[in-house]
Amino acid sequence: MQKMVSRIKSVDCVIEVRDARIPLSGQNPRFSGILAARPHVLLLNKADLCDMSFKDDVEHMLKQQGIKELMWINCKEQFPSVIKKDLIPTIMNSINSYERYKQTDLSIYNVMVIGIPNVGKSSLINTIRRVLIQKGKATPVGARAGITRSVLEKIKVSADPKIYVYDTPGVLAPEVKNVDVGMKLALCACLQDHLVGEDVIVDFLLYWFNKHNNFRYVSVFELKEPLDDVLEFLNHVALKNNKIARVTSLDPSQGRTVYKPDFTAAAALVLKKFRAGELGPVMLDSNKMKHLHKA
Repeated sequence: MQKMVSRIKSVDCVIEVRDARIPLSGQNPRFSGILAARPHVLLLNKADLCDMSFKDDVEHMLKQQGIKELMWINCKEQFPSVIKKDLIPTIMNSINSYERYKQTDLSIYNVMVIGIPNVGKSSLINTIRRVLIQKGKATPVGARAGITRSVLEKIKVSADPKIYVYDTPGVLAPEVKNVDVGMKLALCACLQDHLVGEDVIVDFLLYWFNKHNNFRYVSVFELKEPLDDVLEFLNHVALKNNKIARVTSLDPSQGRTVYKPDFTAAAALVLKKFRAGELGPVMLDSNKMKHLHKA
């Protein structure tokens, strides 16, 4: 965070990336100082995985928080027309309308991309770079939280206008005090699974689906009916998908080796399907919009 703050003096605009499924829970209050110091563009990434029936509600709440420039994107898909026609003009407009730059003729623009882990910051930079200057990856991409380790040197992403980007590591608040927010972050892989426990994350997912009368998981996992017992659910998933663990038995009557449903592997499969959108689009922050939207 200190490196990010020290860089801000040479930055003309800050692009904040959030997961569109957690547009409110996915914000980091520690970014507030950085965002207040420079023009700010908010990108809600992974919009293809989001329940867009909440789009207007989300935009209303974010505008109430002072967000002026907001875009919904999916940077895993190449979206050249969106980058050229919308994203770059939005960045330029945000900079040029900022009081500090109104009398300044900039020839080079420096942009910092920030966000919590695994929201797609590096994918965004690589996609912009590929579209605008036809070059490949400049920064590593991974499905695991915390792939980018340090503030990188400037990456050129556009030749006209000349735009350079600082990629940054995902930075979470020192601790997640709210369990609900913490579980949403874990569901979206903004926390590493082993820190929470795959079975615990799936337990929350099952609770969330049932609470919101979203029973698509029943057909996806070939259940007879909705379940609220995570162990029963994981046992079913494990047996259906041949997720079996070979373990050493302490009971001589059972033999030296026994085979049991692998709940960890089953939970990992459930999370993989959820994160790929196979369980349907979701808005995990819908509970924060109850007064705006009747689910």
